[in-house]
Amino acid sequence: QVQLVESGGGLVQPGESLRLSCVASGGVYSFYDMAWYRQTPGNQRELVAQIVVPGSTNYSDSVKGRFTISRDYDKNAVELQMDSLKPDDTAVYTCNAHWFERRRKAEVWGPGTLVAVYS
Repeated sequence: QVQLVESGGGLVQPGESLRLSCVASGGVYSFYDMAWYRQTPGNQRELVAQIVVPGSTNYSDSVKGRFTISRDYDKNAVELQMDSLKPDDTAVYTCNAHWFERRRKAEVWGPGTLVAVYS
């Protein structure tokens, strides 16, 4: 059973930084696509950052230049470095991953971690 568990969320003031980590377990080490999403009540879930093997990345316009996504292969994890945080960054952040299983694409989501940015 493949699972993702996020950590690193918390309460910070505008301009500060957080580093989120999403660790995978369950025996799959060949994720070809890992990403971070965020969502607030009343809003659609937004793709924040994505990293695709062998390492290409995509960022939402709202976080480009402030957030950095990376893979930590030693921990089988995907991380999100969040700098210059703004109140609009407040959301539940969830990680997502894809891999192949029986010639089909499989998907898993983490439960999420809360990031709150307030003065």
